Amino acid sequence: MRFVTDENSESEYTEFLETHERCNFQQSLEWAKVKISWKHEVILAEDNSGKIIGSLMVWIRKIPIFGNIMYSARGPVCDIHNMEVLKQLSEGIQQLAKKYNAIVMRMEPDIVSSDETFRNIMIDLGYQIKDDAKNFREEIQPRYVFRLNTKNKTEEELFKNLHSKTRYNVRLATKKGVVIKEGTRDDLKVFHKIMVTTGIRDGFITRPLSYFERMYDCLGEKHMKLLMAYYNDEPISGVIVIMYGNKTWYLYGASSNEHRNLMPNYLLQWEMVKIALANKSDIYDLRGVPGIADNSNGLYRFKKGFGAEYTEFIGEVYMEFKPLRYRLYKFSEKAYRNIRALKLKFKKNK
Repeated sequence: MRFVTDENSESEYTEFLETHERCNFQQSLEWAKVKISWKHEVILAEDNSGKIIGSLMVWIRKIPIFGNIMYSARGPVCDIHNMEVLKQLSEGIQQLAKKYNAIVMRMEPDIVSSDETFRNIMIDLGYQIKDDAKNFREEIQPRYVFRLNTKNKTEEELFKNLHSKTRYNVRLATKKGVVIKEGTRDDLKVFHKIMVTTGIRDGFITRPLSYFERMYDCLGEKHMKLLMAYYNDEPISGVIVIMYGNKTWYLYGASSNEHRNLMPNYLLQWEMVKIALANKSDIYDLRGVPGIADNSNGLYRFKKGFGAEYTEFIGEVYMEFKPLRYRLYKFSEKAYRNIRALKLKFKKNK
């Protein structure tokens, strides 16, 4: 086991990550540059020859009063059923916990909830698992997502696999004159303005424009695209799509209150599916939905319509280093989220 410490090990790590089947952009050095409020460390598991066989990017952040927390989004990247690899990564976590005097290590892996082998290995290594989250407020990463298998698929196959209503809406948007264009960094201003509108309408907090500009600068054209939908040359909706390794992700979306009847979001999603195909991605990830598989939920119905598979991840895998302090922190975190939700509800209803 070792850590990424210099440019050579950074290059070695990036090559490993980009070519691994469990690659995730949130484990990348590019994404670490976006998350400037966190410090990051990368743990590497290696074989006897020093070759990388597993990795875990850990973010560290100081929480006032409580101390440092450690967190990993969508790691580890490795053979998730190899006890020796996971043990090496766990040893690295223990070292970092001592270095930063951390109160907890939290992970949200992209590992399905039914994977009992991984679950048992982590429990044997001393971790606990929280797997009862049902809505977005209870987690950092969405526990429930829709994922579309795009490996070796054709555009014709995937379009045929769309729900009939989804196909109709994609065609409707085109027929009614909705046009999709790839945006530039300057277009992020327009996208952000529409996102603020979306946040007010749907009741969520929006990030500042500077965050999206930093994403654009750090990820670059290789890993990020902004797509905007126009009607009569007026921007009416937009999405940010991420391409990294063998996957493509729908990360952010925004839509204005006008011309929603033209179904621009359906056409934008289909354009992202085509980007996944062009990049030879194995998976197109439509990201989160609530943890209730119910067609009465509009977001669930919308994403399901693209022929994607409803996927439940294992949840939060964590290890407490200072249990009492961590539990007090969890209580304050839950209270903060509830207060924030009430503020958003009040703002929406004003």
